[in-house]
Amino acid sequence: MIAWYKLPMPSFRVETPQRCYSAIVERGAIREAAKHVPAKAGKVFVVSTPDVWQHQGANLSKGLEGVAYETLFLPGGEERKRLAPLETLAEDMVRRGGDRSSVVIAFGGGIVNDMAGFLAAIFMRGIPVVQIPTTLLAQVDASIGGKTGVNLVSGKNLIGSFHQPLAVVIDPAVLDTLSDREYRAGLYEIVKAGIIRDTDLFAYLAERTGHLSAEDSVEILELVDRYGPIPPVDGITPENLLARLVHDKKTVQGNVHFVVPVRIGEVTVVSGVDPQVVDDAIRSALA
Repeated sequence: MIAWYKLPMPSFRVETPQRCYSAIVERGAIREAAKHVPAKAGKVFVVSTPDVWQHQGANLSKGLEGVAYETLFLPGGEERKRLAPLETLAEDMVRRGGDRSSVVIAFGGGIVNDMAGFLAAIFMRGIPVVQIPTTLLAQVDASIGGKTGVNLVSGKNLIGSFHQPLAVVIDPAVLDTLSDREYRAGLYEIVKAGIIRDTDLFAYLAERTGHLSAEDSVEILELVDRYGPIPPVDGITPENLLARLVHDKKTVQGNVHFVVPVRIGEVTVVSGVDPQVVDDAIRSALA
């Protein structure tokens, strides 16, 4: 269970059983990244991807002025979100003098935050990590809550652990280089959060669009539509999606669990849903 405590802007206090930390939300926050690296830290490793470093690396370098760090690159891409690249980076860290006093800085989108966080969780049986997300989706989801992991052929994020960061540094300025599609992906995640647990958030998002409908289901669909078209899903078949459900991380002892909205701001977890209902829903969504 994660508890949030709102502090005087721009920080939010995140409290978990493992660690309490701050999520700093402020334009230009990346320029003060050095303050979140412990004074007695050993080797500092920035884990990123070449494209993120090309767009935002200079800004982070300024923010880490006075901190000796080395940069490690992940290949990027969902298909490369696997254990093998992490083994390569871990070997590189050892060669460069990494040890239990080392610190990882995750600098990138959701894949980087998941993978770099997992690398920190398993290197020397666990070293600190600072999350600096560079996409809206990563800022509102992947970087917060300590969720880390990599994919298997069988499904997404089936290997991982919860490893809470020292801090999360969220700088809205880094979103200026995002494509519309990447930005909308983050907006959809925020809408989902409002549907799950926060009626005020949902109402706020709906009042940005200037539209509220009478029925929750219609309201949800119309709100999603107003935040931009969902990307095309050409080439995805209902059969493939149904097969993937069996290996989803929410499937326990063969029972597929679904997070189902009861009303805006409240959801329930259910299993035993009629397979025909699931099939019909998938085919409708893909139509």
